[in-house]
Amino acid sequence: MNGVLESEMQSGAARNRVNRRDFLKMCGLVAAALSLPGRYAHQIADALAAAPRLPVVWLEFQDCTGDTESFLRASPVQDPLQSGKTEPQITDLLLDHISLDYHETIMVPSGLNAEKSLSDIVSAYQGQFVAIVEGSIPTADNGIYCTIGGRTALSRAQEVLPKARAVIALGSCSTDGGLAAASPNPTQAKGVNDAVPGLANLVNMPGCPANVVNLVSVIVYLITFNQLPPLDSQKRPRFAYGETIHDDCPREDHFESGRFVLAWGDEGHKKGWCLFKMGCKGPVTRNNCNIVKWNQKTNWPVEAGHPCIGCASPSFWDLQAPIYKQLANFDD
Repeated sequence: MNGVLESEMQSGAARNRVNRRDFLKMCGLVAAALSLPGRYAHQIADALAAAPRLPVVWLEFQDCTGDTESFLRASPVQDPLQSGKTEPQITDLLLDHISLDYHETIMVPSGLNAEKSLSDIVSAYQGQFVAIVEGSIPTADNGIYCTIGGRTALSRAQEVLPKARAVIALGSCSTDGGLAAASPNPTQAKGVNDAVPGLANLVNMPGCPANVVNLVSVIVYLITFNQLPPLDSQKRPRFAYGETIHDDCPREDHFESGRFVLAWGDEGHKKGWCLFKMGCKGPVTRNNCNIVKWNQKTNWPVEAGHPCIGCASPSFWDLQAPIYKQLANFDD
């Protein structure tokens, strides 16, 4: 783990070490997230138990750190009603089976020592480590608008990413440029696929931020089957982006029956009616946040009464705006 809160996380793992039953339960949850039959839980468990810790480097470029925040907040929380007992989460699998060797936000080394950490892991584990990219990559003026350690994000991505076993573009900024690439895009920000073309092992995971449950599932799939999960034409995992929000929305019956929220706080809003006329982009947005949800699966935006803003859709800052305007010419 090379100094990334190592002692704290190791002691936490020791305190919360799960038993075999809970471990299989978590593997079953991952299998479900991957749309695999339940019988794969044992295969996942056996693969994780036998595999060495997977080296991971997490590169941050033009970003708001939202995907890192999503990752950090996915750890299980203690239940005060159960004397501090912690319910295992599938994100425990990630912390127990990867070695997060470089992450500028949470790692202990800084300055030249941090740069050495990245250089060492890339050299020692070429072709074996996973690179997670958060944030867009500016390309105008040779990428000068984002530098780390005196080097541009563009040059760093060009050096590190081709050497990775797999590259995960996490969040909308790293998949297509996100907010930084919104018009007029003065820095010519791009996603990984356009900034470093030709990466055969790239996985795009859009979202603002992306859900860490899907990140865990991709990495567990890679460890278990020694390959990336099936991807669509935009290099997104089909298990997470195969259906639209609308397809499995709990408010879909209200849509079919013509029951719509027409104003914030109206009777339909109080009753949980469809948010389509309030600008919900669920019918054109492919993601599974209505299935995996957020914050230990407690809620997600539509359930909380807010329309989907289409954050997993390509160029959503431009193409899905204005947020609260009804979609035009949509026919279910």
